[in-house]
Amino acid sequence: MLQAAPSPAESMAVPDAALLLVAEDIAKSYGGVQALKGVSLAVRPGEVHGLVGANGAGKSTLIRILAGLTQPDRGRIAVDGELVAISAPQRAADLGMTFIHQELAFVPGMTVLQNIMLGLPKRRRFGMVDWRAIAREVEPVARRVGLAAPLFSGVKGLSVAEKWLINICRALVRKARLIVMDEPTASLSATEAETLLRIVEDLSRSGVAVLYVSHRLDEILRLCQRVTAFRDGRSVATLQGADLTRSSLVEAIVGGAVEHLEKPVGNAQSDEVVLAVSGLTRSPRVRDVSLALHRGEVLGIGGLVGAGRTELVRLVYGADRPDAGTMRLEGRPFAPRRPTDAVKAGFGLVPEERRSEGLVLTKSVAFNLHLSSLSRIVSGNLLPLVSAGRQRTLSNEMIRDLAIRTPDRHVPVGRLSGGNQQKVVIGRWLLRRPKILILDEPTRGVDIGARGEIHRLIRDLARQGMAVLVVSSEPDELPDLCDRVLVMAEGRIVRELTGSALTRNAIIEASYAEGRNAGDPRP
Repeated sequence: MLQAAPSPAESMAVPDAALLLVAEDIAKSYGGVQALKGVSLAVRPGEVHGLVGANGAGKSTLIRILAGLTQPDRGRIAVDGELVAISAPQRAADLGMTFIHQELAFVPGMTVLQNIMLGLPKRRRFGMVDWRAIAREVEPVARRVGLAAPLFSGVKGLSVAEKWLINICRALVRKARLIVMDEPTASLSATEAETLLRIVEDLSRSGVAVLYVSHRLDEILRLCQRVTAFRDGRSVATLQGADLTRSSLVEAIVGGAVEHLEKPVGNAQSDEVVLAVSGLTRSPRVRDVSLALHRGEVLGIGGLVGAGRTELVRLVYGADRPDAGTMRLEGRPFAPRRPTDAVKAGFGLVPEERRSEGLVLTKSVAFNLHLSSLSRIVSGNLLPLVSAGRQRTLSNEMIRDLAIRTPDRHVPVGRLSGGNQQKVVIGRWLLRRPKILILDEPTRGVDIGARGEIHRLIRDLARQGMAVLVVSSEPDELPDLCDRVLVMAEGRIVRELTGSALTRNAIIEASYAEGRNAGDPRP
């Protein structure tokens, strides 16, 4: 009989037929890099089973395999004790599994009811879809989860919480036996999150199993009967009962006991403050944030998904307006109304989503490099024209200086690797020579070689006097790269780490700070 692979904290005594889902010794590689090195997971009917781990531990890869979006290199999956091959998403649905990802599935132009019924067979009458009859069947499910939006209204303008309820409705209409939820409360307010948690508890009582993926340990401890921890592509523990505590979860995620170190004096390269932020707030994602960025410093912003890091960057960059708080740039008041104000003031931003927000993929490398510095390649006052010679010289110099691997500057940037695309976005701002460069997830989706090159580039820019703000979900990335790291949780800065206190484990431990301690910057 198939059994879940044992872990250091688990000895399964439940027979296989009583297990809804078993994944055993699952491994998966992408481009020669092992995302999963052997993970195992067993879910019982009606339980809320937590899945935790640091960013890059392998949680999302396993979910993609269970959803039929990718195939494992090895391992076995069983449902109700029977070995299965999940070759496509429809196969996962046929087995009773529904997946609600962070990027919620929606068609904006459809009604609430049409979105609930996406991908589901529909009752027909006289050859036409009978939406009235379908609505009568769906209405009790909508009431059960507390969905207040009228079924025949559009989804445009609905909150993230309402969209989550629509996805849960879809799962229940599909009669799912297992619902996988990936970071369900990351984008919700406290009130909305509480509503969702109560729904999860109700689902469990009614016999629906939930695989709950979250960085928020308070939620994990409240909801889950058992929790499996992933670390570095392996399942390292399954905790339950008296063993399921905050400290045991953090130790499983980190890989050892967490040391509480004294915070040493900061080591910024200059005492000159370039950017000072005081009490910056935009409810509910950024709450009373204060920080100082020094010239020649690499300042990191760490924390988990939904901690408010990107939202903070958007406020600093003028993409959003704060509800409260002030900023000063080189000692003068700074209140950008739009990103162009920040750019004119000397800011550059490398966004988290470089392909959709940072590049014009069909245009050439040279075109993308000069998007933010057209004035450097335009000549003539009365009839300004792009100087082909100046563009060629500057783009070739940047390609050489950043070691951008491209056949030539005319190649569409969409054909380059992720690392080289990132260098193009960075190079665009270097041509403009900003005072402050903000990088949101600078090495996401790049290979290890390009990662090292980007890190060296960032340090070189700081040595030249540029102030650099780095936002990263990778706790391994920040200690070697940054002079200081500010860790955010629940929209607040909860810890400042420098010197010997600036370690991977300390960043992870601070990221899981309890909500009642948010706002206290002390270790």
